[in-house]
Amino acid sequence: PLDLVVPVLSLQLSNTAILHQIRRDQVTDTCRANSVSSRKRRVLTPNDLKHLVVDEDHEMIYCYVPKVACTNWKRVMMVLTGRGKYSDPMEIPANEAHVSSNLKTLNQYSIPEINHRLKNYMKFLFVREPFERLVSAYRNKFTQKYNTSFHKRYGTKIVRRQRKNATQEALRKGDDVKFEEFVAYLIDPHTQREEPFNEHWQTVYSLCHPCHIHYDLIGKYETLEEDSNYILQLAGVGNYLKFPTYAKSTRTTDEMTTEFFQNISSEHQTQLYEVYKLDFLMFNYSVPSYLKLE
Repeated sequence: PLDLVVPVLSLQLSNTAILHQIRRDQVTDTCRANSVSSRKRRVLTPNDLKHLVVDEDHEMIYCYVPKVACTNWKRVMMVLTGRGKYSDPMEIPANEAHVSSNLKTLNQYSIPEINHRLKNYMKFLFVREPFERLVSAYRNKFTQKYNTSFHKRYGTKIVRRQRKNATQEALRKGDDVKFEEFVAYLIDPHTQREEPFNEHWQTVYSLCHPCHIHYDLIGKYETLEEDSNYILQLAGVGNYLKFPTYAKSTRTTDEMTTEFFQNISSEHQTQLYEVYKLDFLMFNYSVPSYLKLE
């Protein structure tokens, strides 16, 4: 019965390949359907490519999206590009994975080199249900005491703009931003005009440019391990490198997200959905059942 093993495995792989084809088609269709809004389609500049991590040795490009297992994927990329310097991704401290000089990004190349890599390398990204990702970013950046740089940089601004009768201390520290205030800040047209969203709450559409860059693989947070190991298999490293498994008890769940949205008015929910709508459509996430859209 040994010869039965191979067909079963290849059948699994072909099923996975079909799944990824469906995900790619979904992106293509959404881009086409919404191309009216992007008709003033601008050419990508090197600055648009700073989230695309390049692995020369395995000819791979990974677009990282914060709050979608990006620390672990950066660790894996460090193992892949480290030429033997690291073998176990989890030995790499998290803060080390986010040091920009530890990974090469596509914006560091010349235009011909960029084009060559975009055309020939295997390109992939990971996505997550947009509102779950948003709540995860909020919890991490605004409810953790150690994130003082975020409190100073964004918290003070949010409090100043969204809170009536804010105390002097709140204005100075910005460390007690409520989720409702965060949402109000995100949907405020002034915010978008002032500066691009921070990468932790920026849309995948804006971080990874899936309508301009044709990704070969779209992994999902919901199937993180299977998708990650499939990618490592395709890269030819699956036999010696597995994606780190971890059970995070603090992980933001669907139930938690539902809770956070309880206090958001239907008007604000509707406006927020509009901001993230392309991510919902493109990556095939349905409108959450807890939303009260107008």
